[in-house]
Amino acid sequence: MRKSVLDQLLRDRDAKRPVALVTNLQSGEGRLVYPDAPAEDDLARQSFSALREDKARLIETPEGAFFINVYNPPLRMLITGAVHIAQPLAAMAALAGFDITIIDPRRAFATSERFPGVALLSEWPDAGIAGLAPDSRTAIITLTHDPKLDDAALESALQSDCFYIGCLGSRKTHAARLQRLKMAGFDEAALARLHGPAGLAIGAKSPAEIAISILAQVIGKLRGGEVR
Repeated sequence: MRKSVLDQLLRDRDAKRPVALVTNLQSGEGRLVYPDAPAEDDLARQSFSALREDKARLIETPEGAFFINVYNPPLRMLITGAVHIAQPLAAMAALAGFDITIIDPRRAFATSERFPGVALLSEWPDAGIAGLAPDSRTAIITLTHDPKLDDAALESALQSDCFYIGCLGSRKTHAARLQRLKMAGFDEAALARLHGPAGLAIGAKSPAEIAISILAQVIGKLRGGEVR
């Protein structure tokens, strides 16, 4: 591998930028492929697939064998609202490989007793989310039902590169939420990023079932599957 390629790979990892290293196993030459790059050839398309699946792969081509190594930043989930649904959602998402942060200025709710081993942030949601610098491997979910908290989180989320934004609440609640965000200056393209009500339509009732539906939708968005 050329030093210039290695140096760029290290810079990408420090910047938490997803990248795949495609190496010709015969020559040892490598190239970097980014998920937002044009699909120039089959190796690029295979690299996009490997990045989505978080899985390295060996590719045989007429030009020889290539190994695709994946360098993705950690998966993160930022949850606004230390409510009942947040408890099973945080536990399940952690099992699925997400680093979890609960953001809630109401310290009576966001306690280590209710969320053992989970990072808790007592800042106001917009400042908390902005400070965590969500990237393309971050999912953000609002659960409080309180516009003062959820809208602040969503305004910050919509200005980030996060791959998923979910909002708990009824369709009526979500329609009112969209109207408020429009008045705050967000256009239709931005609002189309919101999944509301959050979660797949599986008839979920209990907090655990709702958490399952939300996590399934998050994973569907991450992996390129069905999310609505």
